[in-house]
Amino acid sequence: MEYSANSDKITRDYLDSLLLETRYLDSDIPSTEFTLYGEKFSTPIMTAALSHLHNTAPNGMEIYAKAAKIANAVHWVGMGEDEELEKIIATGAKSIKIIKPHQSRDEIFRKIEHATNAGCFAVGMDVDHSFSGDGNYDNVLGLPMKSVSTDELTDYVKSTKLPFIVKGVQSVKDTEKCLKAGCQGIVISHHHNMMAFSVPPLFILPEILDVVSKQIPVFVDCGIVSGMDVYKSLALGATAVSVGRHLMPLLKKGEEETAARIVQMNDELKGIMARTGVKNLSQMDSSVIHKRNF
Repeated sequence: MEYSANSDKITRDYLDSLLLETRYLDSDIPSTEFTLYGEKFSTPIMTAALSHLHNTAPNGMEIYAKAAKIANAVHWVGMGEDEELEKIIATGAKSIKIIKPHQSRDEIFRKIEHATNAGCFAVGMDVDHSFSGDGNYDNVLGLPMKSVSTDELTDYVKSTKLPFIVKGVQSVKDTEKCLKAGCQGIVISHHHNMMAFSVPPLFILPEILDVVSKQIPVFVDCGIVSGMDVYKSLALGATAVSVGRHLMPLLKKGEEETAARIVQMNDELKGIMARTGVKNLSQMDSSVIHKRNF
């Protein structure tokens, strides 16, 4: 049997292997209203923590934030300068700042404090950028990175009043350490094929949920391109999903077009919810999912 080493393709294949049964009786018009850390949103479809979108469209980071604002969706912010984050917050988008695992702990603490003061409603760390492919510490655009210990993570969590989220979790072991550190959320993600043969987020999701035991939100990233993908993620227990690369081409057309795709995906989600007897997000049921074996 031939296997693909590309984790994006593996993730796509796994998503497409999941089939749904229908449940029409006693169904109703569904609601996708969603509350996260005390903030209310119209959809569980969130933007992903992208960076440097000026390479995609002028003022791309602000357009991306404005789209989330229009769609009333959670907005995630990746790597960038302080001034850029302040402009993003000024759009009115309710934003979560994700910080790289910088070699300098002082820089991490400084960025956490800035995100807090700027008006983010949560903050976190992208731990999967600790290492490069050759086993050394990573270097991102000239900025040196390093690995993060559980004790260091605990210090970062304690340094802010905001919920602290770890992005790049793909195992029960890291989940247990995040819980020990006091994290208030995790993102299951292989960061766009950062490592070959990574497990698909939805493959590992049930094991992680068993450990989390509803203590914190569990988000899913990577390869989400439709309302069907969103539905499968939520049905299997994800709190919400992030969509990034799928939206990037639309940024050139502006925030209205980008927001319209988020809304369209949410409508696709609602259509599937109606046809599977799910009236709101709290009623998502994994028993509707069947794995293709034919």
